[in-house]
Amino acid sequence: MAGSKRVLNAKSDKFQGNIHKRGKVPDVSPKSSSKVAVGPIMLGFFLFVVVGSALLQIIRTATSGAML
Repeated sequence: MAGSKRVLNAKSDKFQGNIHKRGKVPDVSPKSSSKVAVGPIMLGFFLFVVVGSALLQIIRTATSGAML
């Protein structure tokens, strides 16, 4: 994998700066527990679609008289 000398030097300098800290290096990706992956409106819409389609399928099966 070829890279430019400037990029390789930057990565090397970053590594060399962190190598003596041994466990005191800050996380690269900070974890945020306050963020919600799905909003309450989208969750409600999803539940509406899933539960509604299940109810419609039950009603359709019951009115057609089909036995499973």
